[in-house]
Amino acid sequence: MGRIEYSVEIADLLGRVRRRPPAGWPWRPGEPVPPGLTVKQSWGWLFAPDGRVLTLVNPRDGIVSLPGGSLEPEDEGDPGAALAREAGEEAQAVIGRPHYLGYLYDRVGSANGGHECARVRMAAALRAVGPTVPDPASGRHYRRLLVAPGLAVELLGWGPAGLRQARTAVAVAVEHLGVPAAANEAIEELPVLGGPVFPFGG
Repeated sequence: MGRIEYSVEIADLLGRVRRRPPAGWPWRPGEPVPPGLTVKQSWGWLFAPDGRVLTLVNPRDGIVSLPGGSLEPEDEGDPGAALAREAGEEAQAVIGRPHYLGYLYDRVGSANGGHECARVRMAAALRAVGPTVPDPASGRHYRRLLVAPGLAVELLGWGPAGLRQARTAVAVAVEHLGVPAAANEAIEELPVLGGPVFPFGG
């Protein structure tokens, strides 16, 4: 693998990244969520045409995340609708049609009042981003980075289980979005003023 390229500003940001401990939720690739198991959250691998994915960095605490979050009443139980809404709120992102990847089984239900739940993962084309603004729900003002999926797993701190999830996402993106299996390795921050990313396909 060649040298990963990024700017001095990104180097400073990455130097402050703090990884969360892995949660240990089992990954169920391609399996539908069983009837009766609540879908509590939906998060997305959002792909640029060169195979990189959108990651969000909170500069206050260094925590890295994928776009996504909890389903709200306006989503009407649709994880794809929740992902599109959350991507817009957190990253000012416009996405293509989401493709279901599988779910993480949360037996403890830390996001569901102590009751077991499913945390869905999806893949979609990152079509465009608008001017960056704070998330209206949390007030967090994220930095928006495009990185290769494997590096995203490293920044997220997800370990081997995260790599398995990333491989599922890449396989679906190659098939349905036409992205390359080997992503561009450069790390790029999306412009503060936004712009198109993946205007066609997906």
